[in-house]
Amino acid sequence: MNHDRIAQIEEKLRTAFNPSHLEIIDESHLHVGHAGARDGKGHFKVAIIADDFSGKSMIARHRMIYGALDSLLESDIHALTIDAQTPGG
Repeated sequence: MNHDRIAQIEEKLRTAFNPSHLEIIDESHLHVGHAGARDGKGHFKVAIIADDFSGKSMIARHRMIYGALDSLLESDIHALTIDAQTPGG
């Protein structure tokens, strides 16, 4: 598990969205040998609840997260599974 990458992801998402809930799971160990894993980038799952997602489609929410993680997507993240919700669902 790469705690530094998780900390970087967490910092960027907390700064961008001030979430009421944020969980980041490193799933890189599940992808050992995968072509994308060989480049050293990780596979992560993010569960986030934030008011900023209110009124936004799932695609818009994902784009917001990709925007917040832009530099890490280039250098550290190979795959990202996102569950982006608003408070109350």
